[in-house]
Amino acid sequence: MRPFLSFLLLLAALVSAEPGSAHAQAVPAPQLIETKATQVYLIEASTGTVLLAKNERQSFAPASLTKLMTLEVVFDALTTGEIRPDTIYPVSEYAWRTGGAPSRTSTMFAAVKSQVSVDDLVKGIAVQTANDGCLIIAEGMEGSEAKFVDRMNARAAELGLTDSHFGNATGLPHPDNRSTLFDLVKLSRHLVDTYPDLYRTFRLPEFEWNTILQRNRNPLLSFGADGLGTGFAEGSGFAIVASMERGGRRLFLGLGGAQTNKERTDEAARLLAWGFDSFEMRTLFKAGEVVGEASVYGGASSKVPLVADRAIEVYVPVNNPERLQARIVYRWPLDPPVAADREIATLNLYSGERLLRSLPLQSAEAVEVGTLRQRAWDAVIELLFFWI
Repeated sequence: MRPFLSFLLLLAALVSAEPGSAHAQAVPAPQLIETKATQVYLIEASTGTVLLAKNERQSFAPASLTKLMTLEVVFDALTTGEIRPDTIYPVSEYAWRTGGAPSRTSTMFAAVKSQVSVDDLVKGIAVQTANDGCLIIAEGMEGSEAKFVDRMNARAAELGLTDSHFGNATGLPHPDNRSTLFDLVKLSRHLVDTYPDLYRTFRLPEFEWNTILQRNRNPLLSFGADGLGTGFAEGSGFAIVASMERGGRRLFLGLGGAQTNKERTDEAARLLAWGFDSFEMRTLFKAGEVVGEASVYGGASSKVPLVADRAIEVYVPVNNPERLQARIVYRWPLDPPVAADREIATLNLYSGERLLRSLPLQSAEAVEVGTLRQRAWDAVIELLFFWI
């Protein structure tokens, strides 16, 4: 057996039974790198391994990062055929005054009473963070911004963004706009995984509309990132959600609470570089390899082997001062019959006290109801367990 896994299997065997427990909670631990940002959430995409987490579930005003939710609704509508890239929407006076040139905010400078295609509106929003683009598409799809926002919130609920709520389609100051870095990174992963072709819009270096050429507002594109967006709100500071791929590995970063635009860019670039340069992928178990066992009360067999339906990989520091640890968690005891390929446990992987990732485990084989003697013996074991 691989040396660095020997302790892992031993620990898994020791803690595999946790009565009445359904999951494990992450325990705060010293960070591997310091940052000036007040909020950070950095993960590796293929495994979901958390590289750095700091106040990632703290609510804040997402500002223009709200547009990621706006674009998700648009991308979904494009994918289902509800709208098409060449669908044309008019520019209302409301959209022009609130998000266009008169607003002195981020805009694509769409002329009032003109018409713009969905394809160009998406580019204006993704590249220029255009507020008028958001309002034009919101009114075009739903008749009003308010109805579009209702759709945004309904869609956010469908995607499991439990700590997010939106009050408008632009991210302009509104008391109902709130989110977390955890939710925004989750949304960003969804955009990359679900709409890979549309996602490429985020990395366009520039976009021109109404004879006005504007460079992409994402400062991390020059560092190799391919999305997603930035935001600033009074009281919350400068924030960014970014995605970057290097050597076949993709990282997602959410960062908030920076004091200046430069600090946001510098910290985000530094953390992404650290995430790529200081970590490596390790395969702990192959797909179908037995990870541990779960106890079965009154079964023909007292234990059932546990396996994962995919290789169990984890993204860990190259020079990791903390040992990898694992905990198999399930609701004990299992009652027979236990069907094969049934999801009955969770494998939690830790680096020291820091939870890296959680994966489901399935029963490798079926366990039928045991004989009377087997059930009686297991009853004695259960009584001794709780007595001790």
